[in-house]
Amino acid sequence: MTIALLSHDNRKELMVEFCIAYCGILSKHTLCATNTTGRLVSEATGLPVHLFLSHDQGGSQQIGARIAYNEIDMVLFFSDYRQVDMDPDLLYICRQADQYNVPMATNVATAEMLVQGLARGDLDWREALKPGGTPFIL
Repeated sequence: MTIALLSHDNRKELMVEFCIAYCGILSKHTLCATNTTGRLVSEATGLPVHLFLSHDQGGSQQIGARIAYNEIDMVLFFSDYRQVDMDPDLLYICRQADQYNVPMATNVATAEMLVQGLARGDLDWREALKPGGTPFIL
């Protein structure tokens, strides 16, 4: 599965700590991120992270487009709850995740539930949505 990592500036350390804590699970999947977040996570964990542009240069738009093309299976976006207005590019990612049924967490509690579910196989249904994927039967 491909997991996109994004975080507001004052949540980047939290994202790094989260990825360190769940490094064992995350190492079994493909990680991508906006530039600064991805670089920090990769340096701290040693995990390979595909880097998109920084948020200001269009990295959030790149991730949003990949959600629409069914190339991203989960989004972990640690947002700053103190920001009154959501950045339009980040709101776009939230809407894309809703539209294309991509699990998304905006805080640590939800991210833990998603990552632990990922480890249990709870999100295997995402594979059936990919071209050539094995149909998932309930």
